[in-house]
Amino acid sequence: MTQKDQARDLLTRYREGRLSPEEKRLLDSWYNRQAEAGDAQLSDAEMDETIRSLAASLPLEAAKVKRLWPRIAAAASVLVACSLGLYYGLHQQPKPQTAQLVKNDITPGHNQATLTLANGKKIVLTKGLNGILATQGKTTIQAGNNDIAYNNTQTADQLVYNTLSTARGEQSPYPLVLADGTKVWLNAQSSITFPTIFNGKERMVKLTGEAYFEVKHNAAQPFKVQTANQTIEDIGTSFDVNAYGDEQATTTTLVEGSVKVGSVILKPGQQFNGAKVTAVSTAQYTAWKNGDFDFRGDRIESVMRQLARWYNIEVIYQQDLKDKVVYAQISRSKNISSVLNLLEATKGIHFKVEGRRVTVIE
Repeated sequence: MTQKDQARDLLTRYREGRLSPEEKRLLDSWYNRQAEAGDAQLSDAEMDETIRSLAASLPLEAAKVKRLWPRIAAAASVLVACSLGLYYGLHQQPKPQTAQLVKNDITPGHNQATLTLANGKKIVLTKGLNGILATQGKTTIQAGNNDIAYNNTQTADQLVYNTLSTARGEQSPYPLVLADGTKVWLNAQSSITFPTIFNGKERMVKLTGEAYFEVKHNAAQPFKVQTANQTIEDIGTSFDVNAYGDEQATTTTLVEGSVKVGSVILKPGQQFNGAKVTAVSTAQYTAWKNGDFDFRGDRIESVMRQLARWYNIEVIYQQDLKDKVVYAQISRSKNISSVLNLLEATKGIHFKVEGRRVTVIE
C-alpha cells in the first residue's frame, strides 16, 4: 500500500470513527503541535523528536508509537496538502477574526422549547422550571430533576396529544420524558407530537426536524417514530432521527441497541437514509445534543443549513460551492463570527454578514 493509500485509509477510518484511541491521540497531538508551530512539514530529525515527545506524553510504549507512527506521519503529510482537500480546519487554530464578521456578529441559539397542550395552551420551557406545569386527565406534567416528565397512574379512555416544538435558534433545554419513560431531546426547528399516555398495541409519536431518543423498551408495545418518509421501530435502543424537510433524505443513526426502519434492521454505529446502510461515527450525528457542531467532510450546503437553524439566519450563495467540504469541531455556544472564522480556513470559502443574512462567497 502506498503512502497516499495509507493516508486515504486513515481518513476513511477517521470519518467512520474506526481509529484506535492510540492512532487518534497520536494524530491529534501531532497536528496540534504543528499547527501551533505554523509548519506542517517535518524533517527526519523533527519526526524522530516528535516520536520521542509523543512517547513521553502519551501512555503508550515507545515501540507501539514507532509502529504506528509511519502510518500517521504519512497521512499527516497528505492531510495538510491541498491535493486531498479534506482536512480543512479540523484542529486548525482560528485566524484572527475579520472586522466585518465581528461587526455583524450574531449570538447563538438558546435552550428553550414550547409545549402545546391538547386544549391549545402553550407552556414555554426554560431552565429552572420546577413543580407541576399542568394536569391533563389522569396525567400530570412535572418539571424537575433536569427534565419534563409525564406521569400517570391509570390508563385513559381517550388519547389526547401534546406537541413539543422548537423554533429556529432554539433547542430543548432538557429531555422530555414521555409517559412510558422514553426520553426525547429536540434539535432546532423541530417538533414531536405524542399522546399523554400510551394505550393499545404500539407507542407512536410523530416527528419533524431532528430528535434524539432513549427508548424505554417494551416488546409487547413497540415504540415507533413516524416521519414524513420513514417509520422507525425501536428494538431497545438509543438513536437519532434527522427528518428535516430541506435535507435530501431522512436519516436514522443508531447509537445503542437496535432499530428497524421498514425492513432494514440497524446495528450500533450504522445509519440508514432510506436507500442504504452506512457505517458512521455516531458522535458526529449526536454532537448537537451535547452542544457542539461536528463536521467531518460535510458539504458546505449541509453545514450552512445547520447554522441557519441554530443562528436563525438566511444563507445566500454567490457561486456554486458544492465541491467544498468542511472538517471542524466547535461549540454551539460560540457567536457566529467564531464559527465562520473557522470555516474560512477552508480554502476558497468566505462570508459576508448583513443583519441575519450570511452570503457565502469564494
